[in-house]
Amino acid sequence: MKAGTNMKIAGKTVYVFVLFTITMVMRLAGNNSSVLVMTVGNSSVLTCPLKGNITLLTWTVTPKAGGPCTLVYRIDTNMTHRTNCSDNINWTFRAGLPPALEIRQVGIAQEGNYSCETASAEGNFQKMYHLTVLAPPRLSLSCDEQGSPVCEAAAGKPPAQLSWLPESSSTAEEKCHDNGTVTVLSKFTACSTNVTNVTTCMVSHPAGNWSQSIACCPSEKTITNVFLYACIIACVLIIITLLAVIYYFKLHSDRPCHRTKPPEIAPIHSQQANKSGVEEKIKEDDMMEVEPYTTYVQKENTIYNSVSDLTLGQNLPQDLCPGT
Repeated sequence: MKAGTNMKIAGKTVYVFVLFTITMVMRLAGNNSSVLVMTVGNSSVLTCPLKGNITLLTWTVTPKAGGPCTLVYRIDTNMTHRTNCSDNINWTFRAGLPPALEIRQVGIAQEGNYSCETASAEGNFQKMYHLTVLAPPRLSLSCDEQGSPVCEAAAGKPPAQLSWLPESSSTAEEKCHDNGTVTVLSKFTACSTNVTNVTTCMVSHPAGNWSQSIACCPSEKTITNVFLYACIIACVLIIITLLAVIYYFKLHSDRPCHRTKPPEIAPIHSQQANKSGVEEKIKEDDMMEVEPYTTYVQKENTIYNSVSDLTLGQNLPQDLCPGT
């Protein structure tokens, strides 16, 4: 609570200092200058000093954004004229008095300088107003997906000051908008673990102070997301395991399922004996194949010799015939 009070005091101090600075500057510029502070949506009436018989009254508005606006009123003809002025800036007539300038439902666009000039027989007189428009922020307090409180002061001018109860170590983030307003966002971060579920966001602003409390806890969505992530991880692990098992069996499927009994190795001397027997058998087979051929050749030679002798005996002369 002490931190929240200090934030409020600091916000008000800054606001007072700004207004004091503006006031001093305007006083240095002239005694006929005034500072006017309005809140968005409010209305106000600005008057001019009345000295002597006024014949002409002129208001010149110079806003921070946009072109100047001019309103002229002639007393002698009771005629008014306006140039480039918005609908919420107009004359307001009073009984027995010259008209004043009325600003209805002021907005940020009307912030700027308002100068009034009167002409009379005594001379010309001028008065200046410096209008500052305050935009109170829109306070919203909610719980994010993790169950943490989030405080937002939207579209404030100047920026709002946020504080937490219990105290928080979080820092505020600011987002500037084109119209001059600022949105301040702060997420509660506990300084210690001994905190309650109920947290309070306090907003300090020159236009007012507000506070709002909320109790956050882990949402069902967060629990559902955790369960969903766990299921996804489990499914991935199961798929990886199945693929590993399939790859293992596929890798070993090319090998024989049953081991065959290796042939018995005979002793070396038995192999040599078998080898000798095989060689002898081959030789016998070769001899059996050669012997019929040899016998046939011998018979052929015998027949050939006999025929040769007979032929020679018939062809030779008798005296040349070999003796018998």
